[in-house]
Amino acid sequence: MLTNTFMHIQGIGVKTEQTLWSSGLTEWNSISSPAAPEVPARLKWRLTTGIEESIKHLNENDPAYFSKRLPGNQCWRLFQEVRSSIAYVDIETTGLDRDYNEITTTYVQGDNLPQFVSDIQAYRTMITYNGRCFDAPFIERYFNIKLNHAHIDLRYILFSLGFRGGLKGCETQLGIHRGDLEGVDGFLAVHLWDRFKRKRDEKALETLLAYNVQDTINLESVMVAAYNMKIGNTPFANDRRMQEVVSPGNPFKADVKLVEEIKRTVGYGGWY
Repeated sequence: MLTNTFMHIQGIGVKTEQTLWSSGLTEWNSISSPAAPEVPARLKWRLTTGIEESIKHLNENDPAYFSKRLPGNQCWRLFQEVRSSIAYVDIETTGLDRDYNEITTTYVQGDNLPQFVSDIQAYRTMITYNGRCFDAPFIERYFNIKLNHAHIDLRYILFSLGFRGGLKGCETQLGIHRGDLEGVDGFLAVHLWDRFKRKRDEKALETLLAYNVQDTINLESVMVAAYNMKIGNTPFANDRRMQEVVSPGNPFKADVKLVEEIKRTVGYGGWY
């Protein structure tokens, strides 16, 4: 879909792009075709210049160029072209304040958490839910690094499709269910980590890791579902639609009894 996209070019918005598609300019190469329709000279100059720059950055494997120029709810257009170099990222923390709280898991604090910094550099694109507001700035502050990745934040894409209620709420609306993890959320994640730290309760850590990993596993399924809904509203639905994801298994298992015990102990009120 990226090579059908013109919205990242300065001065071209939704209506102009749709007009271009309707006129027969449906992909970057169309502009140089002998059969290309006539467009105003100024617009053609913008298109030609923008497309040349776009081809350059695509060939240089620089998806961040496009994610910085597309509205947040349009970054889904990158997905098909960058899928081979995507990190699905979600963190758990001791709280919501990135100035005072700490990361507990994406990797594990006190074990392999510093390895995240080198591992994330192997990828060019991040997919998160609400990561632009939370995960990415929290990570940058915590590790004192800059994430220069292309960033596809599903919160904006799903919101534009009418979905509300956080990642887990959106999953439910999409028919994605979590089994034993249905009752676990960010509020309980904090208490699971606290239980592990105070009592060295390995079941608490495993349950927390199961929850955190399930977030990242489900991000891909949600991304594909959102992509297909978005592509369905374009002229390219028949050629660009993607197959549903066969999700990998979660290597960790939640302890349901422990979750219920913590809920009773802390007076479960939910978080997000």
